[in-house]
Amino acid sequence: MAKMWAGRTDGKVNSLADSFNSSIGFDKKLYKQDIQGSMAHAAMLSKQGIIAFDEADTIISALTQILEDIESGALEIDPKSEDIHMFVEQVLTERIGATGKKLHTARSRNDQVALDMRLYLRDFADKVTDDLKTLVTELKDKAKANIDVIMPGYTHLQHAQPVLFSHHMLAYAMMFIRDIQRIADCRKRINVSPIGSCALAGTTYDTDRSFEAEKLGFDGICLNSLDGVSDRDFCVEMLSALSLVMMHLSRLSEELILWSSQEFSFVEMSDSYSTGSSIMPQKKNPDMAELCRGKTGRVYGDLMGLLTTLKGLPLAYNKDMQEDKEGVFDACDTVTICLEVMAPMIRTMKVNADAMAKAACKGFMNATDLADYLVVKGLPFRDAYKISGSVVAYCIQNGKILETLSLEEYKDFCTAIEKDVYDAIDLKNCVSRRNSEGGTSIGSVKKQIKYIEETL
Repeated sequence: MAKMWAGRTDGKVNSLADSFNSSIGFDKKLYKQDIQGSMAHAAMLSKQGIIAFDEADTIISALTQILEDIESGALEIDPKSEDIHMFVEQVLTERIGATGKKLHTARSRNDQVALDMRLYLRDFADKVTDDLKTLVTELKDKAKANIDVIMPGYTHLQHAQPVLFSHHMLAYAMMFIRDIQRIADCRKRINVSPIGSCALAGTTYDTDRSFEAEKLGFDGICLNSLDGVSDRDFCVEMLSALSLVMMHLSRLSEELILWSSQEFSFVEMSDSYSTGSSIMPQKKNPDMAELCRGKTGRVYGDLMGLLTTLKGLPLAYNKDMQEDKEGVFDACDTVTICLEVMAPMIRTMKVNADAMAKAACKGFMNATDLADYLVVKGLPFRDAYKISGSVVAYCIQNGKILETLSLEEYKDFCTAIEKDVYDAIDLKNCVSRRNSEGGTSIGSVKKQIKYIEETL
């Protein structure tokens, strides 16, 4: 097949080199964006009198049909084409003849591919935002349904203080809301049109870049043509935001994996999102959560791969930049499937409130509340802290917990302790008193839920 760029060279490339150079195997994913961009370009060319109106109409009509044919399966993308841009232009020319050859006036594949990537990531930003909102909604709804369930709060994976399970779920909801905000911010920088930058230096044709940008829904144009074709910051920024999404998914997955183990039994994953063992019939494995955790490294790799590709490139376009697509597509696909699996996995997950409550009674998580009680009685916090620690040591030595110590035993440590100490160390009271903004009390959690609902 003759190359459309043949001229300076004969276009006859070694078959191995031709395959090595080809990107159609992955950039075919951009067919819709490429055709959308070409339609807007044709409209701009006719508006400026660079091609005739009837020629633009013919081109746009043919491109519309090509898009419909690809999506219906009537037209298969030729794997022997060099890239998606050449494939579309070749089919267009085959269908409408010489008029199709006019489409590429006043543009280059350099600004064309930059445009396609921006359109693709803009579409993806909207999709991933919807997926994140769905996940946040599931986390919020799970918190609402279990708003008063008490569980151990951890630091260093050791029992720390009692918290509400709902509070714990909302912590992840807040993380994913920040992810939504980051992607929205990233989308602003994606939504700038590079088309019209041409190969690197602009064009001698009287084009209207702003008209073309507006036709495609962009907020503006790249103001420097060199930057317009060589910038992939928007790809790096999106991969960075997606890496944070995956990090949050991985942390959530890790907790679900721990919580669903026999040692915790805090939650039970639905059979729909679990697997069994090939040899151990009793097993129920949280494989979907483990895969979300495992795929995090894959997205990190996509980010580091792109950063490494770009770090030494001189201006303007270089063929190295073809390497941006596979990593971007992989990261987008990976995050999409992880979010689509995580949301229903949270929705169908059973919460074992009794197991959480039993665990919360262990580990002296109300020791801080005992110290706070002594501070209210007039002791300096450091003295109260030491006394509380001594009481805990006594309990450990004698196989007791704070709730089962007698008042006489308490008074051996501090005469200021009275009968009201038992109210102070009651776990429900420990939770309900933490009503500072953002705290774990039910009132605070309800405010957090309201914030999430309003934000969504």
